[in-house]
Amino acid sequence: MGKLIKNHWARLIILTAAAYQVAAALSAFFWPKIFFDFLTKTLDGAVRPIPILQIINLLLAFVSLAYEWPLKYLAGTALHKSIEARMMWLPLCSLASVLLYQGTNPALYYLIGCAVYFWAYAEGEIICAVPWTLPKRGERKPRAEKV
Repeated sequence: MGKLIKNHWARLIILTAAAYQVAAALSAFFWPKIFFDFLTKTLDGAVRPIPILQIINLLLAFVSLAYEWPLKYLAGTALHKSIEARMMWLPLCSLASVLLYQGTNPALYYLIGCAVYFWAYAEGEIICAVPWTLPKRGERKPRAEKV
């Protein structure tokens, strides 16, 4: 059996979360509800009468989809190949998603994907310029030696 490529696995988790977030944002247009409305009603202004939080979730989900299954002009750029940028982006998506009642599951998926990306980063994996390919031998980033 081959070795698990964690950044590919994390990419699949994030694609699932982003697709789920699109569905959650669309359903929230019809049934607007804040997840924390059992604690306070002050956040209800974010979902009705103007669907601000739904639009934010929809935009974040589309950007995440475009980032994980990269558009041609994004694939291979430094931003696309950066695991660090993904680990900063994903908690933001998770935070926006958890505020919607319908978006609690994608929020958890985003956090799990971020943890898997961290695991990949800790093991020194790199993201290839061409999506869904394997890195060439000897293409690894040099790691700092422990003294």
